[in-house]
Amino acid sequence: MDEEEPLASWAARRDQRLRPVGQLRAVPLADGRPRGAHVAPGEPRLIVRWDGFQWLPETVAEDYAAAQRILHGIDGDGRLRPANRAQRPKKAPGRHRKP
Repeated sequence: MDEEEPLASWAARRDQRLRPVGQLRAVPLADGRPRGAHVAPGEPRLIVRWDGFQWLPETVAEDYAAAQRILHGIDGDGRLRPANRAQRPKKAPGRHRKP
């Protein structure tokens, strides 16, 4: 007979497979069959949080973009703005360029 696995190692292996507590998910609030999130980007989304047993409502996002900002913890409008860098000096005209 095979030797049984200790309960502590089985529980640790099982916990690695399970969904982490506190994970967020966006669910469309529109009626109808489930569709991809990108299909109706203007529809509101319900943000739900996993508590280890069930999905509990957290908040409502006004559209797909707002839901993604909530899910990924992005502040503001989510745009990346370039850092203020000093302007590089323009190259001097070369021999092949006309003034």
